[in-house]
Amino acid sequence: MQVVSISSLKGGVGKTSVTLGLASAALAAGIPTLVIDLDPHADASTGLAVRPDGQQDIGRMVKAPRRADLAANVVPSGWLAAYQHDAGPSPVLDVAMGSAYTGIYDRPDLGRRDLRRLSTVLANADRGGVAPYQLVLIDCPPSLNGLTRMAWTASSRVLLVAEPGLFSVAGTQRTLRAIELFRKEFAPALTPAGIIANRVRSGSNEHAYRLQEMKTMFGDLLLSPTIPEQANWQQIQGAAHPIHQWPGESAKNASALFDKLLDEVVTQGATRSRMYRG
Repeated sequence: MQVVSISSLKGGVGKTSVTLGLASAALAAGIPTLVIDLDPHADASTGLAVRPDGQQDIGRMVKAPRRADLAANVVPSGWLAAYQHDAGPSPVLDVAMGSAYTGIYDRPDLGRRDLRRLSTVLANADRGGVAPYQLVLIDCPPSLNGLTRMAWTASSRVLLVAEPGLFSVAGTQRTLRAIELFRKEFAPALTPAGIIANRVRSGSNEHAYRLQEMKTMFGDLLLSPTIPEQANWQQIQGAAHPIHQWPGESAKNASALFDKLLDEVVTQGATRSRMYRG
């Protein structure tokens, strides 16, 4: 079970959009996936068309992690309806719902015991004897307070999302430094999964300059391909629909980009992590 936190210390860079794009790619590839919506705004839960039926949100589960039954409280994504007609095994895309309740843990003063709350919840994912997920994506809030640090403690890798702009690039550099410090103090196995450049405008000289700057600063950590600005992305998210099932050439092209990025994160990420630790 690969656990990947999707993070940025700067808001508004499309972190949740990338989470949804990767979840759509995993669903299309048949990879059993769990999305943990750790952002108190719970936008990922909305985008994944979650319709709860009495299940606990992730905030309640991390409040009592030793008693939490993850399997009983995840909610299937509404996206699965688009795949019900397909032959073969039923796809798996579950959601640990977000809620404003998680905000009680978004503080800078959490101790080691509190930082392990999400790890404990995930450790109970295989209570039935078989771990049900190959991939766990954690949508983190855009800060380095308790929730992000809790997610990093539970993760093996951190995927960073940035726009090719001055403040976002600087924020990404700060995030990499934060990961290194956190790794030394709390999570020695934690490594960056890479950096996704999002909302790239092909006709922008500023974006072209910042992309080159990111290549120089971050080297192989900058993943390829980049994600261009998508005119209909708001419509797709507003419909709570997987991009792989959205009609039109632009959605088809974006889906192919997320397929490649998912392969970078899942398949190539292990090699990159070993090189980073080495």
